[in-house]
Amino acid sequence: MSKGKILIVEDDRDIAEMVEYNLREEGYDTISAFNGEDGVKLAKKESPDLIILDIMLPIIDGFEVCRILKKEQITADIPIIILSAKSQETDKVVGLELGADDYITKPFSPRELVARIRAILRRGRALSFSSCIERGDIVIDSTKHKVMVGQKAISLTFTEFRLLEFLARRPGAVFSRNQIMDGVMGDDALVCDRTVDAHVKSLRRKLGTAKDYIETIRGAGYRFREV
Repeated sequence: MSKGKILIVEDDRDIAEMVEYNLREEGYDTISAFNGEDGVKLAKKESPDLIILDIMLPIIDGFEVCRILKKEQITADIPIIILSAKSQETDKVVGLELGADDYITKPFSPRELVARIRAILRRGRALSFSSCIERGDIVIDSTKHKVMVGQKAISLTFTEFRLLEFLARRPGAVFSRNQIMDGVMGDDALVCDRTVDAHVKSLRRKLGTAKDYIETIRGAGYRFREV
């Protein structure tokens, strides 16, 4: 039985084939695109469980692919792992702010890639089926994986949804970045403080007028404001 369908968007065919081989060995089905335009088309057509996305792609670069997919309703909830030779911190922050769930730099370990895929897909399957959480103007429906701010639906990535849900379930409690990493991303996720900060920044931007519900506690971490 397949563990899930993964779309690989990578113009280097040797890397794409290596990733395909390792994922199939782990029990995943794979499909591949070798430029950004075909990547967008396949994502919409195939509805994969996760996308592995290079940045330096022909026709449409990976950042633009990520932006397009996160704006489209049918693809907005698909987790994305950026896999790129661009290793500058600014590139990582841009990718995460565009909605990517993780960022891995080349050269990379196939075992690490598989571990991160496993962690992200497990987070998606582990979404709580409890009743809705209502906090002021924000309503979080864990069953349907939807967030409303007032009368407006907000499209969040898996990680952003989990982050909001994690904090909103415990209003007033302050969580360090390490606690957020463990509670939201899993203790096997290889992330850093800046990764958490980037997800918080992106979440606040999407919450719009409700962004102030997520409070920064200097020197300590973050909390959801008591309402």
